[in-house]
Amino acid sequence: MSKELLRIADLHAWYGESHILHGVNLSVHEGEVVCLLGRNGAGRTTTMRAILGLTGARTGSIMIKGEEAIRLPAHKVARMGVGYCPEERGIFASLSAEENLMLPPVIAPGGMSVDDIYTMFPNLKERASSPGTRLSGGEQQMLAVARILRTGARLLLLDEISEGLAPVIVQKLAEMIHTLKAKGYTIVLVEQNFRFAAPLADRFYVMEHGAIVKQFAQNELQDNLGMLHEYLGV
Repeated sequence: MSKELLRIADLHAWYGESHILHGVNLSVHEGEVVCLLGRNGAGRTTTMRAILGLTGARTGSIMIKGEEAIRLPAHKVARMGVGYCPEERGIFASLSAEENLMLPPVIAPGGMSVDDIYTMFPNLKERASSPGTRLSGGEQQMLAVARILRTGARLLLLDEISEGLAPVIVQKLAEMIHTLKAKGYTIVLVEQNFRFAAPLADRFYVMEHGAIVKQFAQNELQDNLGMLHEYLGV
């Protein structure tokens, strides 16, 4: 078993007065792809944001590479090698695609070079000088992921990257995840698209009402389809 890169224990999180996470427990090992499944509002995105320190108050424990991060500000968590691709993508309209790509600082050695990124995402090379929001939805999603690959982050938190995209683009994103896994990246996916996530993840956590209600491995997927239908309607 590879070493544990992320361990969350009894994590509670709030937005103002709203208590969203109710004792989340999960772990992610180096080189794994782990998927958080659940209906909208189950707490999956809040779990991602809580790891980065982007929610309100948090209690519990978030261990990253064996170091407690629950009280660290977001910029210090990022410098531990954590990259976050939010659902809203955050592409700047006033910057070209390449300027968007170059915007985040390098936080650790070993990030992908621009040439490596353009090899993985040839569309971005073709659109390098185009304004960021003139890119298609799929190209914007590729840019949002590519931007964190350049920083040196090795733990990638990817939130609904397949949402609203054409099947051909979703397939390209699946190929991208396979490539990143082969390169040793560790990936946590939040996905509503179960067909996209099912063949990609090594392990799955199912969330309901701000807590983990079930976990299982890829080789247990078939045995859990009935439960997933109950929780997700898949």
